[in-house]
Amino acid sequence: MNLLSMLTNDPVVMFSFGGIAIMLGICAFYVYYFIKHIQDDSKKH
Repeated sequence: MNLLSMLTNDPVVMFSFGGIAIMLGICAFYVYYFIKHIQDDSKKH
């Protein structure tokens, strides 16, 4: 339990998790964006 409290109070860990969350959010947006445009483009032909 000491490890968990150390990780939650460490600002470096918080910035790392925040950066990973932002990166995953950007990746999810681009996956949605490309899939949506691929599907729209295939409906036109």
